[in-house]
Amino acid sequence: MFWIIALGIATGMRTMTPITVVCWFTAFALLPANGWTFWAAKMITVIIFTIGALSEYYIDILPQTPSRTRLPGVLARLVSAALTGAVVAAALREPLAGGIVFGCIGALIGTYGGHSLRLYFGRLVGRDLPVGLCESVLALGIAVLALNFIHMDIQEAAGAARTFF
Repeated sequence: MFWIIALGIATGMRTMTPITVVCWFTAFALLPANGWTFWAAKMITVIIFTIGALSEYYIDILPQTPSRTRLPGVLARLVSAALTGAVVAAALREPLAGGIVFGCIGALIGTYGGHSLRLYFGRLVGRDLPVGLCESVLALGIAVLALNFIHMDIQEAAGAARTFF
């Protein structure tokens, strides 16, 4: 569940990035689509979430973008983290409630911690744009890294099951 918390932290930083990466991994069969998560493997889903993530990267660097710590931003991050956590928990055949809870915990950490770090580094650098761009890259990196480790865990578990039987 550690990797679901990491995905939640990335969601707190960029709402659409982790769910987009989950869809890409599922579409390329690097993450299994078990039962209700079949929609994540569809190319139309990948395209829609990718457009959403790219739009968010652009909108985030605009000066008039409201703070992520306002209620609509926090709620959007919690919903996205819950969905991401549930899809990953289903892929790992873990309880959905755990995926949702751990995803939301991570999202709160990423939302408020990421906001504080961005303000700090923005003051340090003197401009928000480079800090915002670095935060986007960091969120993407965390999501890809977490899903890569989840993929490796699934492969390892499948290999252990094959050697057992």
